[in-house]
Amino acid sequence: MAVPATPSLDQAFPAVKKVVVIGGGPAGLMAAEILAGGGVQVDLFDAMPSVGRKFLLAGKGGMNLTHSEPYDAFLSRYGARSPQIAPLLDQFGPDALRDWVHALGIATFIGSSGRVFPTDMKAAPLLRAWLQRLRQAGVRFHMRHRWQGWTEDGALSFIAPQGPQSVDADAVLLALGGGSWARLGSDAKWVPLLTQRAIPVAPLLASNCGFDVGWSAHFQSRFAGHYLKSVAVTCTQAYGSELRKQGEFVISAAGIEGSLVYALSAGLRDRIVAHGSAEIHIDLLPDWSLQRVTDEVSHPRGARSWSSHLQSRLGLKGVKTGLLRELVAAADFTDPARLAKAIKALPLTLVATRPIDEAISSAGGVRFDGLDQQLMLRAMPGVFCAGEMLDWEAPTGGYLLTACFASGRAAANGVLSWLRQCERR
Repeated sequence: MAVPATPSLDQAFPAVKKVVVIGGGPAGLMAAEILAGGGVQVDLFDAMPSVGRKFLLAGKGGMNLTHSEPYDAFLSRYGARSPQIAPLLDQFGPDALRDWVHALGIATFIGSSGRVFPTDMKAAPLLRAWLQRLRQAGVRFHMRHRWQGWTEDGALSFIAPQGPQSVDADAVLLALGGGSWARLGSDAKWVPLLTQRAIPVAPLLASNCGFDVGWSAHFQSRFAGHYLKSVAVTCTQAYGSELRKQGEFVISAAGIEGSLVYALSAGLRDRIVAHGSAEIHIDLLPDWSLQRVTDEVSHPRGARSWSSHLQSRLGLKGVKTGLLRELVAAADFTDPARLAKAIKALPLTLVATRPIDEAISSAGGVRFDGLDQQLMLRAMPGVFCAGEMLDWEAPTGGYLLTACFASGRAAANGVLSWLRQCERR
């Protein structure tokens, strides 16, 4: 059953055009806003009972909207996809995003790390204000409508609470998310719907994810859930370059996870794909020189245990000492030079990424070579794509959300441009 059109608030076209947006995350909502402002009727469909579910979850620990670092550094966070993301950020970058948030009546501040947050740190007030503005602009929301592809006559096919429905549209904008957190809507069920129409899609992979290690039962039972704080990790990326970052991460039952691990995860994942495993080196005392550690370890320990000695001379205790015991051969504890080297560069082998559904985000998706500069599918004129379903990835820190917002805006402007071109023909 086709959704009937209603008069637009801004008659930019001789006759009201109807655009269907599928996906109610940040990219889809931003696209709906631009489209409604451009004078078309917007109907937004989503399989979930409400929109913005992953957006709200991301805000539970503090809604990190974007980052305040210099633009060139910001753009570099998108790695190999920086050339494709740059035109999107040129239209709607970090500063424009903050201005947009302020226009919703939400104040922001820059944290000590350079990350940008709403002053109340919450996502819900922003989403409520945004949805109110979208409804006032005439956007119509259709929840619990799961997209099934296209019918034989080219209409959009949905499974809805009332049963199967078909919907006609003058243009379609897909913002269906990636493959992480399926229970919130990003279940990647769109992939076969596009690949069967010869749309090039890169395989979806876990991004900003944890890794499996294979701890001993003793270490796992004692230290799963413990944080390793004030450490540095050095790793070799997939193509041979070395990277070192300082921060903290968590020992999980399966391996490791947390902010420092996520920051390195793309390169570690790619190295596992290429070589079957990836090795990192953990510096348990990043502010100490190797010589200083060696001198302290060499100090006579007398009748004290190694745990007491390391705590007394180096301040190492708890999970850090436990990790040494887990990964260092007993014989190395009798050799101060080898033990000091392990404390400064403790080798840990990662054997696999955690499942994609546990990851914060996903890599892969609709390839950019299958899209034109307006994010329209070359093989399907009138169908546009935006958000995490595109083939890019970025670390946490506001980069994911910024690119989702920017791509939704760019794709919507592409829709409006394409509709105007169609009118002129």
